[in-house]
Amino acid sequence: MTFLIAEIGINHNGDMSVAKKLIDEAQIAGFDAVKFQKRNIDKVYSKKILDGLRDSPWGTTQREQKNGLEFDKSQYEEIDKYCKVKNITWFASAWETDSLDFLDQFNLKYNKIASAMIVDSNFLKQVALRKKHTFISTGMSTMENIVNAVDIFKKNDCPFELMHCVSTYPCKPEDANLTAINSLKEKFNCKVGYSGHENGIVISLAAYTLGISSLERHITLDRTMYGSDQSASLEVKGMRELINGIKKIRVSLGDGRLGLILEEEKEIAKKLRSHIS
Repeated sequence: MTFLIAEIGINHNGDMSVAKKLIDEAQIAGFDAVKFQKRNIDKVYSKKILDGLRDSPWGTTQREQKNGLEFDKSQYEEIDKYCKVKNITWFASAWETDSLDFLDQFNLKYNKIASAMIVDSNFLKQVALRKKHTFISTGMSTMENIVNAVDIFKKNDCPFELMHCVSTYPCKPEDANLTAINSLKEKFNCKVGYSGHENGIVISLAAYTLGISSLERHITLDRTMYGSDQSASLEVKGMRELINGIKKIRVSLGDGRLGLILEEEKEIAKKLRSHIS
């Protein structure tokens, strides 16, 4: 069964009520998990960047904008409790070791390597040492980057799966390169999922037919909300259409047996072949 991940990321815009509503909608739609992103902004960004100007709902600097998108310990404790009540798994992608250590306190089942972090060998080793099943996104990566990540997780005996990903927002259909999913399976002999940033659900449904182990899509309450990830996210209607589409594909693929005639076909066959002696 494909593990279905609703990527809330930073689309909550620092608002717990929005985060809870997104958790609600993901659970109702039928996702298996919701995922957030966690950063220590002073470790991820330079002082020069943080001091730069940027208009946002939180102020006029990059620091104010990026701080506005981060939840603190008490807020993550609230998320942890809320997801347990809603009976849906949650986890987060850490962007540096401070955030990885921060997430350890919640005893989460999964880790996630964001595409941005696959090039950081020291970080990969720290994640692999946790021995938790880890989703590794391959956006913006060379084959050397992917080989290195796989080697680190194998050497540390940490379960993982790769996630084919194209890090454009939104991803154009001609850039999706879904057959890379099969290439990754053949090259690394491991589970391979898909992390999509495209508009709509067609490409994700096509990825599902390739036998992906996991599917991750960004979700939002409104694609016009403030935020760089909102436009490449699924709204409530899109979430439900995606899951319903997956369910239809799942049952329509069948078991592949040949030569079967359905009971419903037998009466039709009599009518359509009545002229054949």
